[in-house]
Amino acid sequence: MVCTQRVAGLGYMNLRILENNKGKKLVAVDPVGAREGNWVFTSSGSAARFACPNPEIQTDLTIGGIIDFWESD
Repeated sequence: MVCTQRVAGLGYMNLRILENNKGKKLVAVDPVGAREGNWVFTSSGSAARFACPNPEIQTDLTIGGIIDFWESD
């Protein structure tokens, strides 16, 4: 993804394309440095701003962390 222009409220936060469990693609800001293939957890809605280092970033979806491991049932 190339994003040459964006609103000033996004600052210079990295953007990532995510795919949810139903295959829908979403764009999230990424303050944690996720890489392609990482499983991540996200914050959405008004809580997404508070997962950013600067809560004034205007976002609706933020990567809050990278999942290292989990056991499936």
